[in-house]
Amino acid sequence: MSAATGTRTPRVYARRTAVLAAAAALAAGAALITAPAAVAAPPTPVDAATARTYLGRLTVQAEGSLTGYSRAKFPHWITQSGTCNTREVVLKRDGVNVTTDSSCAATSGSWHSPYDGATWTAASDVDIDHIVPLAEAWRSGANNWTTSQRQGFANDLTRPQLIAVTDNVNQAKGDKDPAKWLPSQTSYRCTYARMWVDVKHYYKLTVDSAEKSALQGILNDC
Repeated sequence: MSAATGTRTPRVYARRTAVLAAAAALAAGAALITAPAAVAAPPTPVDAATARTYLGRLTVQAEGSLTGYSRAKFPHWITQSGTCNTREVVLKRDGVNVTTDSSCAATSGSWHSPYDGATWTAASDVDIDHIVPLAEAWRSGANNWTTSQRQGFANDLTRPQLIAVTDNVNQAKGDKDPAKWLPSQTSYRCTYARMWVDVKHYYKLTVDSAEKSALQGILNDC
């Protein structure tokens, strides 16, 4: 995934593909707002001390190849209940005053992205991030999983693996590990590292040396 292009003002974010006239007309619905922020709420990760212990137990080895990788090998977003798929469940979970239509698509609400501190009122401005990206998981051991196991990983609502964030920020993160990318909101980095280690430990994924060093540095300051 590539980083977004274009410039956003400090207080008002417009969709990068919208024409200026449309952006002005729709500012109330698609702009960055300054109302009380919704706090994204994936399952609480393990505390810092436990995360440090878990990190010490992870196998350290160089990342594997992306040979054979495809996002299609991690089927998502799957139906969770009724007409609601995983993305829609996370949007409702992580948002405030979220309303949905008969197909479970979010039609209104607000979403606060803890990665960058932005708050959005249009679901189209929000991505559901895999804390441990799918390609990262593939290089760390998921290449040996069954499709069913990869599907469970890609749609995991039980572990702190999915979170609603600003779409452009998610695209900028891509498949980078914490040695290459961290949330710009420094106050969220401890939580992010705890989430990352919690997920990798549960799924018995490996870490490379630079990744482990970056995580140790963050967790030691938690």
